[in-house]
Amino acid sequence: MGTLIYGQRISEFEIEDRTLAHLQFVIAAKLQRGEQFMFTWSHGMERGSGRSVIWISPAAQVHFRFSGNRAPKLNRAWLEMLMDSANSRAGLQWVPEPADAAGP
Repeated sequence: MGTLIYGQRISEFEIEDRTLAHLQFVIAAKLQRGEQFMFTWSHGMERGSGRSVIWISPAAQVHFRFSGNRAPKLNRAWLEMLMDSANSRAGLQWVPEPADAAGP
């Protein structure tokens, strides 16, 4: 389980390493272009359900910490889904990896 660490107040969000690698790709691409956007995800019942939203800005620190030492092979279809949502008015929305295109 990896962690996305965001901002000066150090907010940490636990995210599976494979998902975190895909989010890193999309978030880095947006920030390299100087873009700011919202990132939204839902919580499972084990966390009381609900959802979280954070504002991602080039002015804030973003740190990706992975528990594993090997980078996963990225799923192009999933990256496209995430990037499409990141480029929408609603901002980046976490969506599950397509089952038929899941990598190792």
